[in-house]
Amino acid sequence: MPAADPFAEPRSARLTAWGNSLLAGFAPPDQAADEIVGADERHRVAGLPGDAAGDQHGWSWALGRLRVLGVQGLRLALPTEGHPLGLTGPAGFNTAALAAGEAVLAVGLPLGFVPEVTVYGPPGDQSATVLWRCTEVREAPPADVPLLHEAERELAEGLREATALLSRLDVAGAGPQALRALEQYRRRAHSQLLAPGYPPRAVRVLESARQVSALLAIAADGHGAAVSAGEMAARDAALAPLRRTARRAQVAAYNALVDERV
Repeated sequence: MPAADPFAEPRSARLTAWGNSLLAGFAPPDQAADEIVGADERHRVAGLPGDAAGDQHGWSWALGRLRVLGVQGLRLALPTEGHPLGLTGPAGFNTAALAAGEAVLAVGLPLGFVPEVTVYGPPGDQSATVLWRCTEVREAPPADVPLLHEAERELAEGLREATALLSRLDVAGAGPQALRALEQYRRRAHSQLLAPGYPPRAVRVLESARQVSALLAIAADGHGAAVSAGEMAARDAALAPLRRTARRAQVAAYNALVDERV
């Protein structure tokens, strides 16, 4: 399931960033593996080529194996219903990625990874284990992923639109949930973005994408001026293109260490 926190970094994004950093020689295996796992209890990888049924590995070993097999980098996918962003097929993989809300595709070998997350523990003291299932994917250009400079241009326009939309929706009167979302964004604004080796432009684009997402989280809150069902539907329709722009930019930023080499 996708993370409920709109500002939490997707697990597939962490895998893409730190996997790319390792494969490009900017991060050592143990550090990359630790960063990929993050606050989770444990990550395991199943289904790598040559594995026997039931074989599972940590990311330090798995990334080394992928390098030997010819993987040159990783690309992020953040699909939603009606928008298979970053996916290439086949249908079975796309269905699993859509259910998870995220996936990672290898560059140089037709493999994809989808996380299966198991959360345990009482509310307020929960942890998670993640099983990444590796399967074959179709060799094709990923769906609807822009180049970094295209994403940067789209985001600049998106930020203007989001700011104007907030003003029209009377976000000054937004409820506590929206205000907490804004405060979450402000606290995280200076946290580390991406991983060693990424170009500064990718960091800028990702920061802008997060800013747009923060503004959209506020605009989507139901405590502003729009209160009727019709007004809420109009609000959702207005926000949808901006959400797509932010997701496209996020994917472009995480993929930049691979896609911006040439």
